[in-house]
Amino acid sequence: MDGWLGVLIMIALGVGFAAVMIGLSVLLGPKNPTPEKLAPYECGMPAVGDARERHSVKFYLVAMIFLLFDIEIAFLYPWAMSLRDLGWSGFYQILTFFLILTVGYVYVWRKGVLYWGPAVRRARRPDHQQRAA
Repeated sequence: MDGWLGVLIMIALGVGFAAVMIGLSVLLGPKNPTPEKLAPYECGMPAVGDARERHSVKFYLVAMIFLLFDIEIAFLYPWAMSLRDLGWSGFYQILTFFLILTVGYVYVWRKGVLYWGPAVRRARRPDHQQRAA
């Protein structure tokens, strides 16, 4: 329990500080709301449309791909710190890792997931023309 005492003290200090600051802002902060101040903030632009409208699936695909690549890149730091201990085996492992990462990136690029322009449909050729090509 001795090792956890410092952690518990830091958690209590953090929660206490946050509670005091929020309480002070509620008590001492200005209270003159206007319709403009109560409106949702949209990056400096006036709000347009309903906030609950549906997003394109492409938005979620790009978000997941970003998280995937971002998390994979975060694993590079521990690898770089232990590269000397890993030797050539670690080097070949990271080359394999980057090869798989590159193949995945090319795949989503070729599938058009990263293209945000207007939807363009390619005309499908009849089956007999596809086989001939």
